[in-house]
Amino acid sequence: MDNTPASNFLQTIIAEDIDAGRVTEVVTRFPPEPNGYLHLGHAKSISVNFGLAQANGGRCNLRFDDTNPEKESQEYIESILADVAWLGYAWDGDVRYASSYFQQLYDWAVYLVEQGRAYVCDLNAEEAREYRGTLTEPGKNSPHRERSVEENLDLLARMKAGEFDEGAKVLRARIDMASPNMNMRDPIMYRIRKIAHHQTGTDWVIYPTYDFAHGQEDAIEGVTHSICTLEFEDHRPLYDWYIENLPVQSRPRQYEFGRLNPSYTITSKRKLKNLVDGGTVAGWDDPRMPTISGMRRRGYPAVALRKFCEMIGTTRKDGVVDVAMLEFAVREELNENAPRAMAVLNPVKVVLTDYPEDKVEQLTAPNHPSREELGVRTLPFSREVYIDAEDFREEANKKYKRLVLGKRVRLRNAYVIEADEVIKDEAGNVVEIHAHTIPNTIGENPEDGIKPKGVIQWVSAAHGVAAEVRVYDRLFNHEAPDKGDNDYMSHINPASLQVVTGAMLEPSLAQATSEQGFQFEREGYFVADRYDHTSDKPVFNKTIGLRDTWNG
Repeated sequence: MDNTPASNFLQTIIAEDIDAGRVTEVVTRFPPEPNGYLHLGHAKSISVNFGLAQANGGRCNLRFDDTNPEKESQEYIESILADVAWLGYAWDGDVRYASSYFQQLYDWAVYLVEQGRAYVCDLNAEEAREYRGTLTEPGKNSPHRERSVEENLDLLARMKAGEFDEGAKVLRARIDMASPNMNMRDPIMYRIRKIAHHQTGTDWVIYPTYDFAHGQEDAIEGVTHSICTLEFEDHRPLYDWYIENLPVQSRPRQYEFGRLNPSYTITSKRKLKNLVDGGTVAGWDDPRMPTISGMRRRGYPAVALRKFCEMIGTTRKDGVVDVAMLEFAVREELNENAPRAMAVLNPVKVVLTDYPEDKVEQLTAPNHPSREELGVRTLPFSREVYIDAEDFREEANKKYKRLVLGKRVRLRNAYVIEADEVIKDEAGNVVEIHAHTIPNTIGENPEDGIKPKGVIQWVSAAHGVAAEVRVYDRLFNHEAPDKGDNDYMSHINPASLQVVTGAMLEPSLAQATSEQGFQFEREGYFVADRYDHTSDKPVFNKTIGLRDTWNG
């Protein structure tokens, strides 16, 4: 798979603006609404806005568009700050908030009323829908559209003072109810919400809409390129109308790019919240979630997410991106940088009958097959070891390259052994394998002529560490879980999480630090859980397999 960075039409626009002298300093912004955790689509937007600023010697603001306090919380704010920083980006100056501009926005609303370009409307929600018209029929003017400037100023001031109930009145821009663009049909600027705000407390009982606030916030901050996803293209005329009709400090321009729609994934905040609230997942940072926090806890490296966003490019067209591209970027990064270790997820004991009971050898193994700078580790080797139950058969054909009775296999970084007999329980299950070592099969020059059938991982029974291993897979088993009439809940993958409680790890893994990733040899890539892992009770999450098992 090609991981060359794809084209970015926005870079072309910015370069032309710089060359033509229209822009002297590039200023972008990332403007999340703090009403949920950020997901993979936001990672793309972050990489676009911060990346373009970095590439052109500019700056990028982080601004919370917190105009809807009913759905917002400090928890979401803190998670977003952590996610952006973890991805490796630094915002310019202090964190910004739309709520910091509430007074200025209100003053500009008053200005539009004074100019005859805004009015207070009493239509309720149902009436407003009727008056708005349809895509094929023009809307009708509100009966309150011709109120005098004086009456509108009085009503707006009384709205701000809290005299009216929620839903009783709104402030609307006076544009064109016959416009073919529905967003231009006298859109709402302010609505009454008698709810405390996480930043301003109870100072306000009216709040600006996103469409009214967004462009003006960009102007206040001197944003030169206001970049958003393609669904806001129809909102751009309204964005421009406000800029043109207000005495703002600067004239930002809006540009749209195709949003990231990954396969086997949903990115609707509402639906993701339903998964959390309904207990389908353990939280917003569940490793199966497409949230940045979830991918971080899963063990996806931040650099792999950034590379993925570069690989898919930035275009003017929406499209579905194969999530396998993200998994490829993760595998490539971990293969290059993750140290190796051994873990036995389904252990069965092997007793080496010729090995002294009291003998312990300290073997050395490289932490990475091609990265000498990552050093070596010590592996204690003793008479009893654990191997994976899948690595033994009493009988097998020639294609089976693991341990078979009467056949030989190498224990990785240790001896070649040969299986002699098995011990079974009353139900006929193998509970113990007896084997012997082949002399002189360890080190730089093993005995000539020794040709084991394969290599398997192992852990010393006396020194291994018991651990919980959480084996994660894709949350959905349908390529487009919420497309069309699909009920995304019916496509939950029942095998998306399997908890292994009897795994045995090589002893060095107990000292792994939180979020430290490894390749468990022959098993896949795993990470020490961000929250639950301790040296006393190791907990590892499976990040991804060694190969793509979904596409064969």
